[in-house]
Amino acid sequence: MEIPLNRIKDLREDSDLTQEKLAKKLGYHTTTYKRWEENIHSIKLKDALIIADFYGVSLDYIAGRTNCKNINKCR
Repeated sequence: MEIPLNRIKDLREDSDLTQEKLAKKLGYHTTTYKRWEENIHSIKLKDALIIADFYGVSLDYIAGRTNCKNINKCR
């Protein structure tokens, strides 16, 4: 699954988290998270779901299918 990198980076920055702190909170190695933001590795669906749940946003938002963070509130 190709994820718009600016979405996960923007969410992280909006939460005032470093890549290192977020990776630790989510249980990932820092290098893994950095490679996602730098588009060196693609994010697997299960990992995109973990990130979406962490931020309380829809997977559609993470995937760039909508600009609405919570799809239930945008209908």
